[in-house]
Amino acid sequence: MRLRHLALCTALSGLALPAGAETTFPARLAGHALIPAATFVPPPADAPQDAQMSGKFTGSARVMEAGTVPGDTGAMHGKRPTGLSLPFEGQPLQGLSGLAMNLAEDGSVFILTDNGFGTKANSPDALLMFHRMAPDFASGSVAVKETVFLRDPDMKVPFRIAYEGTDSRYLTGADFDPESIQLLNGELWIGEEFGPYILRVALDGKVLAVYPTMQGDLQLKGPDSPGISAVSVAGKDWTVQRSGGYEGMALQPGTNLLWAMAERPLLGEDGKPAGTALPVRAFDPAKGEWTGAEFKFALAKGATAIGDFNFIDETRALVIERDNGEGLPALKCAGDPAPDCFPLPAMLKRIVLIDTAQIDAEGFVKRLGYVDLMNIADPDGKARLKTAGGQAGTFTLPFFTIENVMKVDDTHIMVAVDNNLPYSSGRALDKAADNEFVLLSVPELLAAK
Repeated sequence: MRLRHLALCTALSGLALPAGAETTFPARLAGHALIPAATFVPPPADAPQDAQMSGKFTGSARVMEAGTVPGDTGAMHGKRPTGLSLPFEGQPLQGLSGLAMNLAEDGSVFILTDNGFGTKANSPDALLMFHRMAPDFASGSVAVKETVFLRDPDMKVPFRIAYEGTDSRYLTGADFDPESIQLLNGELWIGEEFGPYILRVALDGKVLAVYPTMQGDLQLKGPDSPGISAVSVAGKDWTVQRSGGYEGMALQPGTNLLWAMAERPLLGEDGKPAGTALPVRAFDPAKGEWTGAEFKFALAKGATAIGDFNFIDETRALVIERDNGEGLPALKCAGDPAPDCFPLPAMLKRIVLIDTAQIDAEGFVKRLGYVDLMNIADPDGKARLKTAGGQAGTFTLPFFTIENVMKVDDTHIMVAVDNNLPYSSGRALDKAADNEFVLLSVPELLAAK
């Protein structure tokens, strides 16, 4: 989910299904680590020269002078400057958008960077990549063990890519919007939003296969799918909403099925959302096929989207649920947006526990309860950053997009932020958000049945 699609998400908030009476479980901050927002990596040596500078197309025309276009939070969040300016020398590490459940051999975590700057149009020079990272909560730092760039040397991608005519054929944010990642049998599986597609990828970044989303014999497409034009009809030519692809894709232990959760409901024939539920579909990596099995996830009232989805055992899974807000309600603007307030503060940021073994007659998965990411106890002072408008002893994640969650052990989970560089702040009024990693002690949540 990216900043450019706020208006569509807001329209959904009034349609969300009520969650009913749910248990709110406590959460305690056990660790806090971060990667500074202004962290960049060089492109591969064999990448096109165009990739040496990223973010050249985020305005109305190409900009070739680095650091000349100031970033801000956008109109919905008051256009507050974030202190970073485009284009960037190199490729930003930003936009962390999915954690793999299974760890690498050395214990590091596979984590995904998303499409770049928010749209196909503004991200043709943003290289797609994943990483192996190791947060050190004792020191507050995050070691980036490896960065791997996606490439398509064998032309497995079934459409023309941005760097089509190059020998290296690196993929960019004009090709895919990767949002979820899983490790299985020495290969990576990536769920993306534009198609939506599932990508099978080798550990060296080479694309091995690309699978479209099939519902029976019908391919489900979104407005950014190849072949969809400005005259295509919503609800007929495409039924997946923009930024409505696979924000979360969970690997189920035991079955090794991938369950891909759409960020938004499908469109009906009238071009309007067909209900308010988020469809979750099963894909069999061994066969390279959609199984036809699916269930539905009901958003709580006030929620607009999900951010990630990961199993913790054979049937129970964690889902990030959020609104579009940014910043603490204590600093909500009383009138017009201003530099010292948040016009749309964060109100609903949660980690929800669901049980896929409990599906009701209408196909909805059971919600077992949640932890509130806006109300995390910090009695030990583990927080490494101050929050504008915050209170001592309470830690919050007041960010627009929080897109990473995984179980660490029987009592802890890890949550990480997508900072939408350079368009989001949240913890500060005038500073781009860092890539934060948070270790939470949530034994009651993880024990819930």
